[in-house]
Amino acid sequence: MIQLMLVDDHHLVRNGFRLILESQKDIAVSDDVESAEGALDLLAKNNLPDMILTDLKMEKMDGITFIGRTKEKYPQIKILALSMLNDIQTVFEVLRAGGDGYLVKDSSADEMIFGIRQIINGEKYLSVSLGLSCIENYRLYMENNPDKGFIMTKYDLSERELAVLELISEGYTNAEIADRIFLSKRTVEGHRQRLIEKTRTRNTAELVRFGFHNMLLH
Repeated sequence: MIQLMLVDDHHLVRNGFRLILESQKDIAVSDDVESAEGALDLLAKNNLPDMILTDLKMEKMDGITFIGRTKEKYPQIKILALSMLNDIQTVFEVLRAGGDGYLVKDSSADEMIFGIRQIINGEKYLSVSLGLSCIENYRLYMENNPDKGFIMTKYDLSERELAVLELISEGYTNAEIADRIFLSKRTVEGHRQRLIEKTRTRNTAELVRFGFHNMLLH
């Protein structure tokens, strides 16, 4: 059963989506909330859905900021952005924030269900109404901006190794890194060496360049 959270500041919109979604035997709406702040509060209480459907234009915290904060803390949660906006720049902002898909609100119910299932199965999804030119731009975007999760899987990098890489890029020594993430200096040295081996780089400078080139570092 796919557990979904709805985030939209319009009660009627949430009700409409709930009716559509719960008509499916394999989808359940676990929560619907009217603000990004309310959604973050629920997530902090360990109410973690499989996917969040969120509006982008909301009072106080906007949808793109919400996507970024959610993905930072709960990267396993899939997020589908819902918007009236039909432009490529907004799509890219959603993707850069970590969103898994973008659906224009005038899309059909069938397309929304299809998009949800695509995303749950590990794919990205863009609304058909965005047009072929947008899809082509998205393809080029993905080629030039590899997905962080894909890169970590491809090179068998752990979250701990990524944390070490981030601190290396900020100029910390092995001893300083050890103090910051509560490891021994020898363990940090091992992580550094494995990072170099896994990424097939020759030294720390090349390792950091690899991180930035592959969007592991910002």
